[in-house]
Amino acid sequence: MSQGTAGGEGAPQVLPEGKERQRKRRRRKKKESKTRLVRSSLLLPEAETEKSRRTVLACNRLKTTKYTALSFLPKNLFEQFHRLANVYFVFIALLNFVPAVNAFQPELALAPVLFILAVTAIKDLWEDYSRYRSDKEINHMECLVYSRNEKKYISRYWKEVKVGDFVQLRCNEIIPADILLLSSSDPDGLCHIETANLDGETNLKQRQVVRKFLELDSEFDPLKFTSVIECEKPNNDLSRFRGYIIHKSGKKDGLFKENLLLRGCTIRNTEEVAGIVIYAGHETKALLNNNGPRYKRSKLERQMNADVLWCVLILLIMCLFSAIGHGLWVWQYGEKKKPIFDVPGPDGKYLSPVLASVYLFLTVIIVFQVLIPISLYVSIEIVKICQVYFIHQDKDLYDEETDSQLQCRALNITEDLGQVQFIFSDKTGTLTENKMVFRRCTVSGIEYSHDDNAKRLAMYQEPDSEEEEAAPKGGTLSQRDSICSHQSIKVIHRSQSTKTHRRTGSRAEAKRASILSKHTAFSSPMEKDITPDPRLLEKVNECAKHLEVMRNHKQPLSHLSPELCDIFDFFIALTICNTVVVTAPNQPRQKVRDRFLLKSPVKTIEDFIRRFTPSRLTSGSNSSSSSSLATSKSMHRFGLSVLSSTSTDSTLLKLEEKLAYSAQMNNNGYSSQQGRTAVGGAPEEGELRYEAESPDEAALVYAARAYSCSLVGRLSDQVSVELPHLGTLSFEVLHTLGFDSVRKRMSVVVRHPLTDEINVYTKGADSVVMDLLLPCSSDDPRGKHQKKIRSKTQNYLNLYAVDGLRTLCIAKRVLSKEEYGCWLKTHLEAESSIENREELLFQSALRIEKNLHLLGATGIEDRLQDGVPETIARLRKAGLQIWVLTGDKQETAVNIAYACKLLDHDEEIITLNAESPETCAVLLEQCLQCVESKFSNNTIDGATGNMTVGFTPLYPPSSSVLSSLGLVIDGRTLAYALEPMLEDKFLALAKRCRSVLCCRSTPLQKSMVVKLVRDKLKAMTLAIGDGANDVSMIQVADVGVGISGQEGMQAVMASDFAIPRFRHLEKLLLVHGHWCYSRLANMVLYFFYKNAMFVALLFWYQFYCGFSGSSMIDQWYLIFFNLFFSSLPQLITGVLDKDVPAEVLIAVPQLYKSGQNMEVLCTVGKSCCLAELSIWRCCFEGKSLL
Repeated sequence: MSQGTAGGEGAPQVLPEGKERQRKRRRRKKKESKTRLVRSSLLLPEAETEKSRRTVLACNRLKTTKYTALSFLPKNLFEQFHRLANVYFVFIALLNFVPAVNAFQPELALAPVLFILAVTAIKDLWEDYSRYRSDKEINHMECLVYSRNEKKYISRYWKEVKVGDFVQLRCNEIIPADILLLSSSDPDGLCHIETANLDGETNLKQRQVVRKFLELDSEFDPLKFTSVIECEKPNNDLSRFRGYIIHKSGKKDGLFKENLLLRGCTIRNTEEVAGIVIYAGHETKALLNNNGPRYKRSKLERQMNADVLWCVLILLIMCLFSAIGHGLWVWQYGEKKKPIFDVPGPDGKYLSPVLASVYLFLTVIIVFQVLIPISLYVSIEIVKICQVYFIHQDKDLYDEETDSQLQCRALNITEDLGQVQFIFSDKTGTLTENKMVFRRCTVSGIEYSHDDNAKRLAMYQEPDSEEEEAAPKGGTLSQRDSICSHQSIKVIHRSQSTKTHRRTGSRAEAKRASILSKHTAFSSPMEKDITPDPRLLEKVNECAKHLEVMRNHKQPLSHLSPELCDIFDFFIALTICNTVVVTAPNQPRQKVRDRFLLKSPVKTIEDFIRRFTPSRLTSGSNSSSSSSLATSKSMHRFGLSVLSSTSTDSTLLKLEEKLAYSAQMNNNGYSSQQGRTAVGGAPEEGELRYEAESPDEAALVYAARAYSCSLVGRLSDQVSVELPHLGTLSFEVLHTLGFDSVRKRMSVVVRHPLTDEINVYTKGADSVVMDLLLPCSSDDPRGKHQKKIRSKTQNYLNLYAVDGLRTLCIAKRVLSKEEYGCWLKTHLEAESSIENREELLFQSALRIEKNLHLLGATGIEDRLQDGVPETIARLRKAGLQIWVLTGDKQETAVNIAYACKLLDHDEEIITLNAESPETCAVLLEQCLQCVESKFSNNTIDGATGNMTVGFTPLYPPSSSVLSSLGLVIDGRTLAYALEPMLEDKFLALAKRCRSVLCCRSTPLQKSMVVKLVRDKLKAMTLAIGDGANDVSMIQVADVGVGISGQEGMQAVMASDFAIPRFRHLEKLLLVHGHWCYSRLANMVLYFFYKNAMFVALLFWYQFYCGFSGSSMIDQWYLIFFNLFFSSLPQLITGVLDKDVPAEVLIAVPQLYKSGQNMEVLCTVGKSCCLAELSIWRCCFEGKSLL
């Protein structure tokens, strides 16, 4: 009994353990579904049970073909029968094999549809064979893979690489798979890659060896790799990689995108790297992003499908009418008196009138099948291919400066170019050059106008007339000084500043800039040759001298005046708060066996405690002395000393450069641009190159270099800055908080080499940085001074925006050891997390980017592209509404809008700035009432003035009210206006404005605006942009246009058409768009009209043959009427017809409205009506003859 009781008592204890095991198993399975484990393929063979647990991973073989030798015929026919027209014609041909209803020879009836299917199949086969050849070429590329048997790297094909293999790559080799970087010949564990094959960007990106393997004392041996990698499942996010590596000791290290080499990228400036394959083949991020060509259905094609359905309906009515007529004809003769043409059946009996009508219904379907144009779809495809070919041959769409031309990436929507009603454009890089030039700045509340730099920029602008071109340069400069100085430009004189935004450099200068930009992005002479402001340069030199004296006497930086402190930190922030990569073309990195004692970033709490002990902090004061020029010959490190060079030769070159620079400083006070950028006095070809990810970063680094604050080196954990009188200072980079569109800022956390303090340098949009500043007390004199500085800075920011400059605020924060240690703990947890890592890192950044100290602000000029104002003016005359969606602040965007003639001075501007949804609703209601009152006072079409939510069809904005209204809305108000409750009111207001300017808009807001107009107004939309932030907008629009600008090729890859410059949009739409639409619409019109009239002739003949289904035309002519006899004229017309010359279309943009109003398509409807009237007239004449 006791045993039973014990057993009974023990039983309940077993159940929870079983449930717990099940719960753990479910949790493990759920986790495994989100992550994958990667082990070395060099380990000993696993047991069968362990093998069965592991998921099957993809091989690296690339296969983009759709067919095989056996599957081609059935699969291709299956795909072709998805087109209902092919199913219809096959049904008609098979129906002709039924003896009771056949009208033609059965074999002959199959000829047209077999011809169409064969032509399409041959085209598909050729395309698939081309893909097969491309796949074979890629799969048979070679790379070095480590072999366990031979214990060395051996050459293998790409297709033989698999997950878990170790691959070694050398400079200029293409990466065969997604590889985790474990070893690099670079002494600092860096690897430079070029992602041009992936996103079109030619500037170099840095990748970093995984943290644990960076600390290895010996060469990396793949046979000793026993760690397990747990990472996320394959996905197409190029900007993210999450996971961690579990070492044999059980310690985990986080993995980031900086550790991953993506397939398709190219190794640059690094002799040799090695890593383990994480994703292979079709699981790589590059191939997951390659979805193939996107298929879009044009508006004309959708309308044509509706016309085909109407033709089918007319065909059925005609067949039903003929069947009824034949039944009545047979019925009137009765059983005794039969007509001589009525042949009895095999049994000698005649068909009943009802059965005869049914048979005849099917017979006349075969006879009247010509009404449906069988060759129309194939003819349209041929015409579109030819149209694209001729568009590519247009020399006016070629840009000599960038050596690029128009690309048509979507072959099936060329006619949509002639029906566009709304254009949504980005500003930076689309309307402007995206060549950011440092123009002005303010530091510590003092503004430096850089007038000499303005005069330098004026030299890059060509004279506007031949008379000016013949004038001497001195006179030209004096004439332009008033234009380009940007001094106190009033809003009412904005038209005078239009010239300052244009850049039309000379042909020689353009070619030089193009050659330079092919090697380094954002590095044209206009961008990097900055002329410093004399007042600010004098203060920078004064600050450097004070710092040198204080360092020699071991005095703290607090003895420096607040203004000079701000100036010093301002230029330090410009130099290091970025991701710019420094390269020297004449000094390639070499493999160094003896690694220096470089300090790695703080990544663990133990590192933090060890490195920030009091003894460590006290030694930091001595470290600054090692940064001086006098002691830089000694390469010993005390804390954060001079950054060691990668070779002895480069060290000597740097020392020679410093000595030459010191002598020059004694003579001139500051160095020239060539002297500062050259390495070791080398010619210009050997100067340091700055590989920036954005033109803003490059502009600020070049500006700092103009003031002798040069970025000379960047490692994963250090950034080196060369300063006058101080030599090279090395800042230890603890963390980099990258820029994102939500925070609108980026920050770096560094350890200052002169003070050993933890500093946070932040740069970002003034709208967010000004809100993050440390609150100032009005009672404290220092607080009053800071408030005064902030007020002055804000005023200067407003002036910069009015001048059309892009503004950035620079700020700083000093962290105590306790503050940093507290923040570091949560930040490390966020970094090591796989799930919600982005959100945790975002919150971590918010915790440290607060209580900032304002250093200053910058104004960067981005000039308009050539011909932008003229292009916008002509597009507006063509009836197009142009919306500009930009991330710039409102004042900057408005000024650029006036400069490019998006807004006119005689327009009434509606500005919407709301702090809450309620305020936004009130503003929209008030503006709608005001605009409605204007509409009621003018004679406007009733449909245009309709205020209903359903939105009437859009008409071109030709009224006087529309031409006098413009709308400007900021990002916060736009977010409120896009809410479901307010979007109808916002759209009703925007529809009545000729131009709309959306400021501070995010990429998501851009796509939401385009989608709103497209879906609500049922209008044809076109989106144009040049950067990755425009991709969503381009993909949502009916027609997406990308500009191959300086921010890579993401926009081009996502677009339907790619153009080199915004001005090319004018001819693409007004000329080629008009021609393509006119040609295709008229071709479709003629196809339907000729077929309708041909069938009307056959139908008319039925009144004379007793509706027997007979025809007076030979069956060969009937079968091949559409396919051969009447197809060639339409093809020639569709390819070569020019209803209006190109010169007239450009001179008279109003002709474009015919496509917007679908006048030709309306004519198609009219032609069908005329054909129907002709049919019924034939019927009437036939009855009257009877």
